Amino acid sequence: MTIDPAHEDLLRRLTPQVLGALVHRYGQFDACEDAVQEALLAAAVQWPDAGVPDHPRAWLLTVATRRLTDEVRAEQFRRRREDAVAAEPPPGPVADDDDTLALLFLCCHPALSPASQVALTLRAVGGLTTAQIAHAFLVPEATMAQRISRAKQRIRAAGASFELPPDSERAEQLGVVLHVLYLIFNEGYSATAGPDLQRVELTREAIRLTRAVRALRPDDAEVAGLLALMLLTDARRVARTTPDGRLVPLAEQDRSLWDRTEIGEGVALVTDTLAHAPVGPYQLQAAIAAVHAEAPSAEETDWPQILALYRLLERVGSNPMVTLNHAVALAMVQGPRAGLELLATLDGDPRVAEHHRLEAVRAHLLELAGDHAAALGAYRKAARRSTSIPERRHLEARAARLEPLKDEPAPG
Repeated sequence: MTIDPAHEDLLRRLTPQVLGALVHRYGQFDACEDAVQEALLAAAVQWPDAGVPDHPRAWLLTVATRRLTDEVRAEQFRRRREDAVAAEPPPGPVADDDDTLALLFLCCHPALSPASQVALTLRAVGGLTTAQIAHAFLVPEATMAQRISRAKQRIRAAGASFELPPDSERAEQLGVVLHVLYLIFNEGYSATAGPDLQRVELTREAIRLTRAVRALRPDDAEVAGLLALMLLTDARRVARTTPDGRLVPLAEQDRSLWDRTEIGEGVALVTDTLAHAPVGPYQLQAAIAAVHAEAPSAEETDWPQILALYRLLERVGSNPMVTLNHAVALAMVQGPRAGLELLATLDGDPRVAEHHRLEAVRAHLLELAGDHAAALGAYRKAARRSTSIPERRHLEARAARLEPLKDEPAPG
């Protein structure tokens, strides 16, 4: 079964609105979410032949309500609400209230693990099917179905309510929402496993959902910063691989392939937010991405500015990946040995000590330092640790390139 891309985009936009309206009216997130998925399936089957109804949101809400009614009757679930649920909405226009932000908060409930938050967000807010999410994360559909089911059960057990948190809690919980969207984008931009370097459906969905949050929170600087970061990063997507799927490092990319529209929007966003709001981690990462995006060539990159931004980012939102990238910037300004010294501080950090990127960066800096034998060993170690096939092949190619040079003495 196939569905027109325009229909698919429409269904994805309407999914959080319909689910939000249903949960707002009847509660019981898990039952409502199942009903909405049934309505989406019905639309995917019927719309290609019958055409999109005049009021697609009302159509979906009506079908979902019927499915919910059937489930209530079949299981005698919450008898006291059966009459209310059976009162179907009229087929005409329905209220335009958008509960997307409340739905995102619910999907990112603190009772859930980050993996469950991501899966539930993609399903309930993104409108992706369980099969699509399972494919994106390279797990069996049954496994993903269980993960989503357990997540809904945990939300129910936690007694979570479908409403925005009070102002005193909103900033912290919005941070969780943004982090989940950040995770979705990163998994799409650099898939952690499998044959493909990128999963475009995830990066696009993360950008779409972040735009939705920005529409609801237009004055939030970190929302703007995250959207800018995504746009500036996604702008390089086409240049990151060769036609046969090989990884192309940033320094070797054809910059004429970068998406100048995305870069222009991203630069404008980060420029505006840095001028009018307190600095946050997403804004700083976006600023770093903007410096890269505006450099005419790799050789003309303003590394001192990037280094200054990473130093500020370390103070605002330090984590091992920030330190890892900080080490690269330090190496580009003060030399590879300085970068290697900073990198060594991560060797005892359990969050990153076994990560392939730590060894990949170490290999790169050792190669810059002229220590080809040590760089060769680090590239090989990084390749063994990588679960991404394109990244592993890239690291193996780097190692092969150094093989003839391994017996040269390292600079003293």
